[in-house]
Amino acid sequence: MQLDGEFGDLLAPIYGFLQCETPAAWLERAQQPASLPIILRDHLLCELKAAQSAMFLLKRYALTEEGISDISKMIEPYEQFAYTREGSLESLKGKNTLSKTIKARPDCAYSQDMIDKMVLLIREELHHFYQVLEILEDNHIAYDPIPASRYAKMLLKKVRTYEPEALVDKLIICAFIEARSCERFAKLAPLLDAKIGKFYISLLRSEARHYQDYLALAQQISEQDITQRVALFRELEAELILSPDADFKFHSGTPIN
Repeated sequence: MQLDGEFGDLLAPIYGFLQCETPAAWLERAQQPASLPIILRDHLLCELKAAQSAMFLLKRYALTEEGISDISKMIEPYEQFAYTREGSLESLKGKNTLSKTIKARPDCAYSQDMIDKMVLLIREELHHFYQVLEILEDNHIAYDPIPASRYAKMLLKKVRTYEPEALVDKLIICAFIEARSCERFAKLAPLLDAKIGKFYISLLRSEARHYQDYLALAQQISEQDITQRVALFRELEAELILSPDADFKFHSGTPIN
């Protein structure tokens, strides 16, 4: 099921980029009342991990020491809540801001463009984290950390071990994660409570832009055309989505039962 109108146009590139759509069995499992706490808790952590992934890329490739300190301080309150339960909805309000512009390392030709895109992405993902936490509280669902699915871990196994190819692969993987998130938000939205569905629809534009930003950076940084690497990860990503998976999560494969 795809959303009509302007969202159909927005989602068309996503469906063209991904090799497969979410299986019906996953959507059937997602509709079960018992699945909502799992989806929301995992979604909360996925938003944090998306912000962390962008932060790690900036730290490794683009930021000065001062910039590393500034971006780490912005994410830290969300990490403390997710991992040690320190803080609250109120204490996290408005924390996804920076007091000053982050400067790029002078020895990296692409660092400022990466910073501009990734800082915006990090701020958006942290805001989404806050919004998911609001939904958890509104639905009286306690937040409990849950283990990550196999999805990102298996994709990262194919990352090359030398630069800049390793960075290019990581950016391509991030593009697929964002695209799959967008596709699942669109498919979940009509199936869930109207308020949650409306929230998921509100995420479509940012997720679609994130995947495009990651792809653009990957091609900008790569010394060769990235088409073959994209094809490799497209096939692997589809295999993870379509293959049997006993661990139901937001990015999991086809449920076994």
